[in-house]
Order: sequence, then structure tokens, then C-alpha cells
Amino acid sequence: MSKFKIALAATAVVAGLGFGAPVAQAQNKLELNMATPWAGGHWLDIGAKKYAENVERMTEGRIKINVFPAGALGPALKVTETVQKGVADMGHSWPGYDWAVDRTGAIFSGWSAGPNPEEMMMWLFNGGGAELWKQWRKEKFDVVAFPCGVLETEFFMHSHKPIRTADDMKGLKLRTSSSWAEIAPMLGASTVVLPGSEVFSALERKVVDAIEWGGPGSNLSEGFHKVAKYIIMPGLHAPSGAHDCIFNNATWAKIGDKDKQLLELAGRLTVFDSYLGYAKSDLDAYKQIRATPNLEVIQVDPSLTAAVVKVSTEWAEKQAASNAWFKKAFDSQKAFMASVKPLAEFRFATGSR
Repeated sequence: MSKFKIALAATAVVAGLGFGAPVAQAQNKLELNMATPWAGGHWLDIGAKKYAENVERMTEGRIKINVFPAGALGPALKVTETVQKGVADMGHSWPGYDWAVDRTGAIFSGWSAGPNPEEMMMWLFNGGGAELWKQWRKEKFDVVAFPCGVLETEFFMHSHKPIRTADDMKGLKLRTSSSWAEIAPMLGASTVVLPGSEVFSALERKVVDAIEWGGPGSNLSEGFHKVAKYIIMPGLHAPSGAHDCIFNNATWAKIGDKDKQLLELAGRLTVFDSYLGYAKSDLDAYKQIRATPNLEVIQVDPSLTAAVVKVSTEWAEKQAASNAWFKKAFDSQKAFMASVKPLAEFRFATGSR
């Protein structure tokens, strides 16, 4: 291809995305308030604030997003409702917080037989997961939403007890949330759902035997590794997950067509940014956590991994039998996961060399 043709093609692509070319339709200049469930930490910084930064840059300042921490615009765990009611123009959230309204949220937010971060991104953008997500949010919650972040694999537990096999799960008192609160009891655990503000004290005072929270990057600042001797890995309950950006319908209607496209494109860019950002944050934090005296890191036995997948699949199939949206999302994700298995035959696993 000649240099002239390359330049012409590049110009066409840029124009098509709305960068550097006159916008045919006048775009409104808007300042939007974003509700989040995050009091601080890297989900606020690498997630919500990164999306706001990307939007302002890509719209050349036409859309500015003010990011508010948990509780500032509404209840921390009810961001979707806050946006629905118009208390906030938009939100940055995790569909797992809405799973009580519809269990389908577990499939999109990440669950114990679900994809890892790379598989999650591929399902969303190669396997139709993002489109299903948008349709589900619109039909079930009457909001406009799309993925805008992919989550890291979490620590399985910070624990006062060593956990290696399925037998070790029996009688364990575990703080957790979302679908794992129903799946872990299928292995004999007793689960407790606690708000974030109570998790550290519950672990420190041994009100619970163990807790799950996030990956190393988010857990370091919480200090769980300082009060519980064992870290159990890998994150069987949460191999990955995803965040979404949610818009109130009336707010979305005020935005011009080109800027709507850019808002979605910013979501896709923030998925990539969050993937890189969480990986770096987790690696840095893990080094610090491992340096803690008297801390023991345990890799679970493969038999526990198999047991978790088995009961998780049973749980999902039960949900799918009575929830049409759950079945649609579950079947899509399951089929896509099967389709990418050959990747393991010709790709090196991350960090394996």
C-alpha cells in the first residue's frame, strides 16, 4: 500500500471515531456527577477516575465527569438505584451488587466458574458478552450501561485457618458476597455478608474465620495480611470480574450521537487500562504482602479447584432453569469458554516462563 493510501486510511479511521474531525451534529457540553461504591483505593483510581479522565480527553472537554466516593450521592451498594432515580447522572459499579434483584449479575460481575481477566475481555468483545450486558441492564434496570473495567483475580481468602482441600471448607465461617455466599455453603462453609466497613474488624476479632475481598492491590491497604496468618490462593471464587458505567436515561438523551459513541469507546479503553493498571498494582502489592513476617501463603489442592467448579456449575444450572436472562448470559459465557480452550495448547500461561 502506498504512503498516500496509508495516510488516507488512517484519516478515515480517525474521522469515523470522531477524533480530529468536525462533528456533523452539535455536541452538548455537559458536566456529569458519577456515583460509586468505592470509598477509595484502586477501584476508584484505576477504575472510575480513569474512565472520567478518558472521557474528558476523548471528547476534548465536552463531557466532564465528577467522581464521587461511596455514600456521597446515595447508598454505597445501591449505585444502580441512585442512577435510576436521577440522584446521580451516572455511576461506576459492579453488577454483583445488584444480584439480589437479578442473579444474572453474577455472570457479568465474575463468579467462581467464570473466566479469568483475559477470557473475560475476549468474551465481552469477541463473544458478544458486552452486547448482552447492555441489553440486560436496559431490560432489567432501565439504564444505559456498558463494561468499563475488567477486574483482577482475587485472593481466595485471608484466613485464620489453613485451607487446602474441600474438607477444610467444612464449618468455615467466611465473610463474602454475591453468588459465592450461596455457593460456598454447598462445600460446607457458613457465609456471612458484611459491609466493607466491618470486614477488617470481623477478621481481626475472629468473628469470622476468613474473608475474601479483592486482589493484592486492593487488599494491601486494608491490612488483612497483618491480622490473619494465612493467605489462600488462587481466587477460586473470583477468577475475574468486570465493572460497568451506568447512565440515567434522561442524561443519556442529552448527549449527542458522536459523544455517545465516544463514551462507549472510553469504556472499552478503560477495560484495557484497568487490566494493565490492576496487574501492575497487584504485582507491587504482592511483593509487600509476601514480606510480612510469619505469613504463610497456601496454594490450594487441585481437588478443591475441581470441587468449586462442580458445585458452581450446579448452582448456575439451577439459576438458569428459572431465569431466562441468567440462562442467556450463562449459556453464552459457557460456550465461549469452551471455544477458547485451544489457546492453552499454543500460548504460554502468563508468568509461566
